Amino acid sequence: MAEEPSQLTDFNERFEDPSEDPLFDFDEEAPDRANIFARKELLKVGHVPESARIVGRDDEIKAVAAELRPIVQGDPPNNVMIYGKTGTGKSLVARHVTERARRAATSNDVAVGTVYVDCAQHNTQTRVARTVTRSLNETDATDFDIPRAGIGSGEYYDYLWEILDTAYESVIIILDEVDRLDDDDILMQLSRARESGKADCHLGVIAVSNKIEYRDRLNERVKSSLREEEFVFQPYDANQLRQIMKHRRDAFYDDVLSDDVIPLTAAIAAQEHGDARKAIEILRHAGELAERDNAETVTEEHVRDAQEWAQIDRFEELLRGSTTQVKFILYSLALLSEENPNSDGFSTSRIYGRYQETAEKIDATILSEHRVYELLKEQAFLGVVESTRTGGGRGQGSYLEHRLVQDTEIVLKSVLRDSRLEDLA
Repeated sequence: MAEEPSQLTDFNERFEDPSEDPLFDFDEEAPDRANIFARKELLKVGHVPESARIVGRDDEIKAVAAELRPIVQGDPPNNVMIYGKTGTGKSLVARHVTERARRAATSNDVAVGTVYVDCAQHNTQTRVARTVTRSLNETDATDFDIPRAGIGSGEYYDYLWEILDTAYESVIIILDEVDRLDDDDILMQLSRARESGKADCHLGVIAVSNKIEYRDRLNERVKSSLREEEFVFQPYDANQLRQIMKHRRDAFYDDVLSDDVIPLTAAIAAQEHGDARKAIEILRHAGELAERDNAETVTEEHVRDAQEWAQIDRFEELLRGSTTQVKFILYSLALLSEENPNSDGFSTSRIYGRYQETAEKIDATILSEHRVYELLKEQAFLGVVESTRTGGGRGQGSYLEHRLVQDTEIVLKSVLRDSRLEDLA
């Protein structure tokens, strides 16, 4: 049977004025267009709002500010380590206080630079050194053209020390998700730069981690060098979450949110250890679903549908920076979990068997069983997998069993979003 002519002929035509393309028509006055978002940036991950929108973190803001206060007068800041579960405002407070410190110092004619590094994405020493160096490079002052690739961490450091002494009196570097770094030497390099004579600039580090046990992993030399002040951020309670959501209400046009949307979103987040980031993500996704449906209001149903979408996004974010091999392993573990819903966990050898089948299916390199075991342990530290030691019965000894922390369906959908794994679907 011959195919029927496309009903979307107009969408395939060329337009002299690209703004007239109906595929991307954003006519706000169109009668059939739902206007949902007024200030969508308020719902973006990483957005740092003004002080009035920050809820329940006054004490934490003051405590972190006290450690950075010396730079305002040109003195060295203290290093800071901030711990807390996901969505407790750690990165928000670090970025908010750092920017206020920079502005205050500038008003006193103190040249202060700030850098934010996402260690989930920049998880090697070279990537961190490159990000810090390129971010701080003031070409008018240094005349440096720093390459994106082709040199190692040592050469980036050489550039960095000269940049610090040329353009700054103090610098604050935020290392977010510092536990994702595969090498702690970066902490040693930064915290000892002045002491070791590499730079005269005062350099402060704010390390942010979801893992309170992270410091136990550091070697004694790094701990001694950092000499940091530690803060633990507690989860938001239900009332604070509702206030946080209310302070994001003007991301939407008036009368767009139904009355039950904010209480429901806050309640969902409260069940997830007071995760404000998750609440904001759900609210944004709910608005996008309403926009897609061309609905006039965001409803409870949109929030319910957005909840799974946000979970997939969150897990995908957790895997950012992970290798394809890690995703093969998690995909294999998810399949085993799906096929054996009553099982409490799976041995490394059983996961390895399924992993081999997965890798062979798309002709990928197959790692050794020992390497797969090491990667499973890394994922356990990151909170993706839970590993417990169990007895194997008489004569079998004990061994580790691994299980996914997240729902199997969420893991499968997240992993298969990676274009490199599409053939597994």
